[in-house]
Amino acid sequence: MLKETSSKDDEPPLISLEAVSTDDGPKESQPPSSTYPFSPWHDWRWQMRNRIRTVEELLRYYPDLPGANEIDSASRTFAMAITPYYASLIRELNPRDPVFRMSVPSGDELVDPAFLHSDPLEEDHDMPVPGLVHRYPDRALIITTSTCAVYCRHCTRKRVAGRREGQNTLIHLDLWVSYLKSHPEIHDVVLSGGDPFTLPTPTLERVLQAIRAVPSIDLIRIGTRTPVTLPMRITPGLCRMLKKYHPVWVNTHFNHPQEWSQASAEACARLVDAGIPLGNQTVLLKGINDDPRVMEVLMRTLVRGRVRPYYIFQCDLVHGAEHFRTPLSRGIEIMEYLRGRISGLAIPTFVVDAPGGGGKIPVNPNYIVSMSPTHTVLRNFEGMLIAYPEPGIEPRVEDISAPSVPSVWDLSTGRIPSLVPEKTARMRRRSSNKHRTSRVVGLK
Repeated sequence: MLKETSSKDDEPPLISLEAVSTDDGPKESQPPSSTYPFSPWHDWRWQMRNRIRTVEELLRYYPDLPGANEIDSASRTFAMAITPYYASLIRELNPRDPVFRMSVPSGDELVDPAFLHSDPLEEDHDMPVPGLVHRYPDRALIITTSTCAVYCRHCTRKRVAGRREGQNTLIHLDLWVSYLKSHPEIHDVVLSGGDPFTLPTPTLERVLQAIRAVPSIDLIRIGTRTPVTLPMRITPGLCRMLKKYHPVWVNTHFNHPQEWSQASAEACARLVDAGIPLGNQTVLLKGINDDPRVMEVLMRTLVRGRVRPYYIFQCDLVHGAEHFRTPLSRGIEIMEYLRGRISGLAIPTFVVDAPGGGGKIPVNPNYIVSMSPTHTVLRNFEGMLIAYPEPGIEPRVEDISAPSVPSVWDLSTGRIPSLVPEKTARMRRRSSNKHRTSRVVGLK
């Protein structure tokens, strides 16, 4: 029996898989480390070949799996694939478990309101050549493959990912390069999919080499979920290859703290140690991470692992994802909660990737309360209101007696500098500090 190795503090994996043939052909070199022992489990190609693809396979590993008929119906509509590694992160066989909910099909996916679409972002309309999306003036996105290690149930590219696993890479590479050369305003290329890291390393290198040879390209970004679903893919050989094409940035996709394991931490560390900056794009998902406290734990976990939270995405209007969507107000509430509680380095931008090809639109709490020619009234995370004086204009202070009850108007006209809520944690600290200071001064 093969099990995921884990530290003594980890919960044991729920899944236990029998070994299959290990005749995998040439392997990338493995580091001589006890934390990365060689076994089929630690070979990413074994993981890919042994993904759970059918309800029958799910029942093999989970005989007590509830709702098999609904799972089967949903999996026939939207592709299913779960790596043995990612399945090992499941702790409960029900949708209360975030990893289960993100990877195992559900009958809820068959609920199909009219406002959902197969291509909600209209990427296909902004595709001048096959597989290349040119929406923003200075950047392009390339769909390198239709294959992922795990087909996330909330995926926005269900029309592509998993429908027919394969590579666009070598078929369309010349077209992509030709288009980039003819559009020197493009300086930033995002490799996406599917998942580019499911490509063989030599194939991925051919893409990077060709794009890096385009003189106008400054930055190459790679979007991948393999540090989450297939961390053994982040081999030393892959990292050595990526280093040759700097600047290369990688954005990954952790949605819940349960996805962060020793293996994923080591995968992220290998990328960062190779000089590759890591960002994270989280999707806001009902029943998974729509609790502000869960999101706080996730963001703290990421920055400890040297992964910079980049975006929180509102779930897209894609077929099969209605049960994951939250009101926009929930995302704003989460951002309000995070601000002031964690470092700015750990606070991502909450965005809606707008339907109809509107692109990413930041949606945040409103910290501007009022504006006048002389002052802008700002609000901080505590509810404190501050009058910020605008440059070059003297405030007009009319002959009005001082207010007995200050208001926002008094701030916007410069009569008072701020309105401070009582009994905040900061005010209590200040009061305590003042008391300690007076005692110290008295001693002197």
